[in-house]
Formats: sequence, structure tokens, C-alpha cells
Amino acid sequence: MPTPPDDLVGMGADLEPGTLLAAYRAGLFPMPVEGTIGWWSPDPRGVVPLDGLRVSRSMRRSCQRFEVRFDTNFAGVVAACADPSRPHGWITGDIEAAYTRLHELGWAHSVEAWARDDGSLAGGLYGVAIGGLFAGESMFHRRRDASKVALVALVERLRAIGAALLDVQWCTPHLASLGAVEVSRMRYLQLLADALTRPVTWG
Repeated sequence: MPTPPDDLVGMGADLEPGTLLAAYRAGLFPMPVEGTIGWWSPDPRGVVPLDGLRVSRSMRRSCQRFEVRFDTNFAGVVAACADPSRPHGWITGDIEAAYTRLHELGWAHSVEAWARDDGSLAGGLYGVAIGGLFAGESMFHRRRDASKVALVALVERLRAIGAALLDVQWCTPHLASLGAVEVSRMRYLQLLADALTRPVTWG
């Protein structure tokens, strides 16, 4: 996906857990650029208001076709998101390993949509939770609406635990159809500062 050059604000550093967590707390996230880690802070930034998710009647019906689980197959979700056959793929082995480590430490989480008819992993997403922030990283689907069902479940979970901010990086047409909006970088950092102060527990 083409992005404005000023969305890229830094290059280099490592993907150690402390580095990643400090980056998210500063409003940054990593994405490789020509073999080097780039640090991104989109302006405008895509967010999904937790009270603004659009769930149509057809989507409600789709939700009945899947069972949603959290953190039961993080590796499977990340591997599916990293599938090299996907267009605009960017998840390298280093990225995969770094977020797996964050998951093992309790910071990164998966939301999985499992098909009720055959029990297969049909779609899902993963991201990083810090306080009242959930920073979505990537999503995938193998069946229609499966990733959307995972997003619906994520928003319901975030509302239930008192989270404040669902970051989706860039507001794509797909996400906009579900209620994602754009906010300025300055506004995002204000929302982030509030979210990080919230004593939210994921589990």
C-alpha cells in the first residue's frame, strides 16, 4: 500500500521486547523498508472507535458461522498473516519471531475465528495490548467475513475490559466500511496518552 513518506519517522534499531513496547508507547510501530526496520507514525492515523463499529445484519449472521477464541493459536494467526503469497506482504521471519516473543511475555494477542462446520482456522488478527491500547498489526481470512468477525469480537472484548483505543494504523476502505476513522497524529498521541494510563487487564 503506498504511504506518504512522512509516515516513516525512523530507521534501524532492533525488535527486542523493550524496544517494541517503548515504540508503541510513543505511537510508533515497525514495518520493514528494503531490508531495514522502519518505524512508522501515520498522519492521519486509522483508529476504530470502540462505540462506532458498524455491524450489519448480514455480519451478525456471519458471526454465527464462527467460534471466536483468544490466544489459542497465536503462531497460526501470525503465520497466516505472514503468508508470502499475500499481496503487499511485509511480515518477515524476524517480525514473526519478535511478536511471538511478545506473545510469550503476555503483550501480544491473537483473535481467532474458527469455522463451526469443520473446525478450521478461518481468519483472525493479532496485535499488542498495553494498558487501554490495542494496536492491531495484521489480519487475514480464509473464509468470507472471518477477519471481520474477529474484529467484531475484539471490539466487544475491548469494551468489556475498559480499553480506550483500537489502533489500525492506516484507514483502508475495508476498515472504513466497519467504522474506522482517521485522526491526526497529534490527536492520536492524545488518545494514546489517555489509553496508556488505564489499568486494563487483557486476560
